[in-house]
Amino acid sequence: MSAEAETVLAWKRWHERRVETVSAPYGPLALIGTYWLDDLDGAGEGGEGGTIPGLPGRWRQRDGAVVHEADGVATALETEGEPLILPDGRKLLAIVREGLLAVRVWDPESPARRAFAGIAAFEPDERWVVPAVFRPFDAEGGVRTVRVPNADGKERGLGLGGELAFTVDGTEHTLSVTVEDSGRLWAVVADATSGAASFRFRFLYAPAPAADGSLTLDLNRTTLPPCAFADAFICPFPPPGNTLPFALEAGERAVLTA
Repeated sequence: MSAEAETVLAWKRWHERRVETVSAPYGPLALIGTYWLDDLDGAGEGGEGGTIPGLPGRWRQRDGAVVHEADGVATALETEGEPLILPDGRKLLAIVREGLLAVRVWDPESPARRAFAGIAAFEPDERWVVPAVFRPFDAEGGVRTVRVPNADGKERGLGLGGELAFTVDGTEHTLSVTVEDSGRLWAVVADATSGAASFRFRFLYAPAPAADGSLTLDLNRTTLPPCAFADAFICPFPPPGNTLPFALEAGERAVLTA
């Protein structure tokens, strides 16, 4: 099998897994709400508890956790901990962002999940599989935090650990990237197709680099961000310098609906 055929076959398998993941009962398409406790009357420390539309009981924050009270029973939800599954199948999870607590709600019967018909993507092409090198900003693994707008209209910090350099058509390009705990790299990126042939911005993941910073970057696996599937996600926008000057006709383009 040729290298190009292997690239196409591997991409098709990856694409099938992506479709399965986003359309899972509690996948991105099922998210119907993110509710910040600071926005709920009475949900602060010592308050009587606030209400969330469509959910039973009252909600408040206590000692860094979200507390749900219903029928005389109080349940604490640790942030990013065990979710609460309601009798009707909805899933509730407490999250924290920059010290602010919120409750996320997933519903397997969400309109977005019912209407989902797939993910439109550019055809995979071996030309988008390129060598790359990761250059950390700090030899000790330090992080630079930049403030960027988020999909919910608020500005939040985005931690960046270095830049990813690669060449397309003879020109070197760089993207500022986040280094995940596993070593995997993550970039929020826009390009000349953004807002036209593709979503307004996309995510790009790259494997953990070798000791010398080298890695293989497969731009065919550029993905739609979670907020392309549900408005309740708070995806960060691309940081300064992460808008590529060419048309990245690779990876996922848009969500398809029936």
